Amino acid sequence: MCDLVKWRALVLVLATAVLGLGSGAGVGEQSLREAARGSGLLIGTAVRPAQLSEAAYASTLAREFNTLEPEDALKWEVVHSERQSFDFSQADQIVDFASRHDTKVRGHTLVWHRQNSKWLTEGKYTSGELAEILEKHIRTVVGHYRGKIFAWDVVNEAFDELHPGQMRSTIWSDQPGIGLAGNGFTYIERCFRWAHEADPQALLFYNDAEAEVVNPKSDAIYAMVRDFRQRGVPIDGVGFQMHIANLHADVASISANIKRFTALAVQVHITEMDVALPVDSDGNARAEDLQTQANIYRQIATACVSHPGCTAIQTWGFTDKYSWIGSHSKKTQGAALLFDRNYRAKPATEALRSVLAAGRL
Repeated sequence: MCDLVKWRALVLVLATAVLGLGSGAGVGEQSLREAARGSGLLIGTAVRPAQLSEAAYASTLAREFNTLEPEDALKWEVVHSERQSFDFSQADQIVDFASRHDTKVRGHTLVWHRQNSKWLTEGKYTSGELAEILEKHIRTVVGHYRGKIFAWDVVNEAFDELHPGQMRSTIWSDQPGIGLAGNGFTYIERCFRWAHEADPQALLFYNDAEAEVVNPKSDAIYAMVRDFRQRGVPIDGVGFQMHIANLHADVASISANIKRFTALAVQVHITEMDVALPVDSDGNARAEDLQTQANIYRQIATACVSHPGCTAIQTWGFTDKYSWIGSHSKKTQGAALLFDRNYRAKPATEALRSVLAAGRL
């Protein structure tokens, strides 16, 4: 009897090892990046350089993803906090990590109305001075990573969600702007041309939120991209952020939107996906909500692989341990990502993996 008990214990240990139970990272299962080989899709995530020294964070990142981008390390307040100097140390850590693990890097972001340095926002510059500052910033940052970053979110969230279809009023557009106020998309066009000149081989994307479905905001972005393509402005793609907060995604509209943009001969990247869930005081979600979340990840991934021009799915972080959702929602929502706070794969991970492994439809 004693030998039988020992034998059963050994079987349990071996089964645990094979299935990855209790490993915290799904060891023994096909990784997302391995599954993505069949579809040719980029599967990525946003990352923070400070966490790269955490073993579980770094190993999960290297194992699961074939592309990544800095969450904040390339934003103006980090990389260009002083007018006369640039600090690439944080972003360099991410690029170096990617290089060591055969992983591509997306750049996020060159132009945004938020997270700008105080010397910039409080400087009282003329339009001409501001244009020179912006051009120098774009050329310097893109030039520093020439040949190392394969794609850039050149401009982020330039359209106003409060007045769908209209441009957002920002320091770059009209406060005071770079001298092109009232000329539609022209200031965005200039940014794309500067970025292209700094690295002609990099893919250049426009990125925005709440535009993943067909609506007035995505209509305006579509009109801009169509105009750029017709006039030879160097734009290669559009990023749909895909932050989902209400456990519902209009997948049919998302698919139709991807279809019309890719018909313009540009790529579509899903750039910042997360699916927030209601959570209790300990940050735990209900089992049924985790299954609904998995279905949403599956459906959106399926919509992407259904269109050859949709070439990347990227989440905004990969572990709930470092998700922005908790602080943003005052801890009423969370559990939005593929891995929990202990780096254990969630149902959404398996759902996404199954779509990637199935390949293009």
